[in-house]
Amino acid sequence: MKLRTIALTIATCIAAATLCFASPMMGTWKLNEAKSKLAPEAGKNSTVTYEAAGDNIKCTIDGVDAQGKPTHIEWTGKFDGKDYPLTGDSSGNTRAYKTIDAHTTEGTTKKDGKATVKSRIVVSADGKSRTVTSDATDSAGKKTHSMGYYDKQ
Repeated sequence: MKLRTIALTIATCIAAATLCFASPMMGTWKLNEAKSKLAPEAGKNSTVTYEAAGDNIKCTIDGVDAQGKPTHIEWTGKFDGKDYPLTGDSSGNTRAYKTIDAHTTEGTTKKDGKATVKSRIVVSADGKSRTVTSDATDSAGKKTHSMGYYDKQ
């Protein structure tokens, strides 16, 4: 029984490590405001962290909204294009991430089933930076475009 528990623990650790290293998205990213071009109406996602959560990925985003109030957003799911619950984001209640290639991921945020934000995340070849290009539509139909540049911590 003890051997089985040890083997299961090792297998779980290997699976978690594989998930962490499988995507260059994993880790903590800090917004580089000097290199970013954010729409005035957009908030600032100052810190974004992707980490293994069992066989899922957990994304935690801390920043400020357009009025300067603190925000804390959480999403847990897979990069499989399916919608997973999103908390703390006024623009949506679900988000779907889809892996395009080894360095590119696309995300769609939806509010009550309607797409509100489309994002494209590209991690640099050296894995030290990433750009997030987002096109959003607010509840009044106003469209915005932002580009955030992040440095890996």
